[in-house]
Amino acid sequence: MTTLTRLANFAWIAANSDGHRRFHAALADPEGTQRKLLESTVQRNAGTAFGRMHGFAGIRTVEEFQERVPLSTWEDYEPWVERIAAGEAGVLTKAPVRILEPSSGSSGPAKRIPYTADLQGDIRRAIAPWVCDGYQRRPSLTRGPGYWSITPPALEDARGKSSAPSKIPVGFEEDGEYLGGFWKRLAGATLAVPGAIRLVRDMESFRYLTLLFLLRRPDLALISVWHPSFLTLLMGALPGFWDELVQDVEHGTLTPPSRLSEPAWSALAKLLSPQPDRAAELCRLGPEAPALLWPHVELISCWGDAHAALHLPEVQRLFPAAEVQPKGLVATEAFVTIPYAGRYPLAIRSHFFEFVPEGGDGRPRLAHELETGDVASVVVTTGGGLYRYRLQDRVAVDGFVGPTPSLRFLGKEGHVSDLCGEKLHESFVAGALARTFESLRISPRFALLAPSDSAPGYTLYLEAPQPPPGLAASLDTELSANPNYRLCVSLGQLAPAKVHLIDENGVARYLEHRRKCGQRLGDVKPLALSSESGWSRVFVH
Repeated sequence: MTTLTRLANFAWIAANSDGHRRFHAALADPEGTQRKLLESTVQRNAGTAFGRMHGFAGIRTVEEFQERVPLSTWEDYEPWVERIAAGEAGVLTKAPVRILEPSSGSSGPAKRIPYTADLQGDIRRAIAPWVCDGYQRRPSLTRGPGYWSITPPALEDARGKSSAPSKIPVGFEEDGEYLGGFWKRLAGATLAVPGAIRLVRDMESFRYLTLLFLLRRPDLALISVWHPSFLTLLMGALPGFWDELVQDVEHGTLTPPSRLSEPAWSALAKLLSPQPDRAAELCRLGPEAPALLWPHVELISCWGDAHAALHLPEVQRLFPAAEVQPKGLVATEAFVTIPYAGRYPLAIRSHFFEFVPEGGDGRPRLAHELETGDVASVVVTTGGGLYRYRLQDRVAVDGFVGPTPSLRFLGKEGHVSDLCGEKLHESFVAGALARTFESLRISPRFALLAPSDSAPGYTLYLEAPQPPPGLAASLDTELSANPNYRLCVSLGQLAPAKVHLIDENGVARYLEHRRKCGQRLGDVKPLALSSESGWSRVFVH
């Protein structure tokens, strides 16, 4: 622990305290908070091309907004964003677009999300209560630095390959830029791994250098990643790099697996100094138990809903004394929920939200109209210029913080595999897999259901120690809760489900395949279901 780290943490908390206070007050009035936020957004952008087309100047109520602006998807916004990329101002927002941030979601084509100062403010209003609530509940977090990883490096820069020409910069160079200048610098002062790690393009070197900086901080207190598999893969790389890492810690040197660019070398090498005592400690501890290397890690924040929950037991095994806290629902386009007060309330000060009920019948509901047990698809209006935009994320109301709903992410809307009319949905498959694994008492490291490569049917690609022989039959029983699937199997249109065992590195192979398909690793969310065949070639023994 260093005095500088504690001071930086206290400064970070203090800077977010006003946002925390305002969010806490807003929780008591979700209807009024949301109405005022929408009014401000509409009035501010009435003079834009989009605002003029939809009559923003005449909108006075939520109902008028819903009447004049249709529900939309990315396809509706792509032509508007092309105009922004061509250099046109005042298209979707009065505020200038600072960056077009690439996002391919879980499996879809690349999108370029406009980021403005207003949207960065939206994000800070969600992060402030999350940060302050976390530190208030766990004061010892102030004693050490945190490791925050939003996205891995661009590697071979898939973002550039799929992007059309743009006069607006495409893609943030560093995670902290989501927050903006001052906030980026303040947050950076609390971190164990420097932002200059973004300059490393090779994944093996990226992991090596991330581990090197982490190993230099035995006082590490907080780990925040997106998908939990990112952390398990990082820790899994420790044994292979161990001898070189210990030597670099001892001598204050850099010996990554591949040669660094001159900017990366210059930025990182100057931050290192010899640590012979820490190196001796590392030699004694060895690489097999991360919890011993970082004994003060108290909180691990990562995705934990839907299919990501499959990876949480391994994270808990690596750090048994730490609390593993699932993140809220966060997308490139918007923050939907945040961990707060033991639940996941809507980020009501950040964006205007609507919810399309399961089945899509009737007027979309507002935040204050939701009830416990409701299942709906999320619609957002943001400071970045997305209006009534369907995130295609399904959520369920699992409680309230005051009158503000707390939501649980169920899965992507519309992610369906349909070979013969069975219509298997991602969220249904995730539930079927979870129930199957629980009943058989197995904890797979990786699981993916996908169309078989030969006869019509489905194959479960599974990495798990000694799965029981009845696994395929148990899974088929769970899938048969879908009457269309059951009928297709009974008619012989689909073969019963089968299992393809993966010997090792299922997650790593999945991520590498998605990267080769043009996705940024930070956008890839391992899913329970793929509608594509050909996975046996990816997971070949």
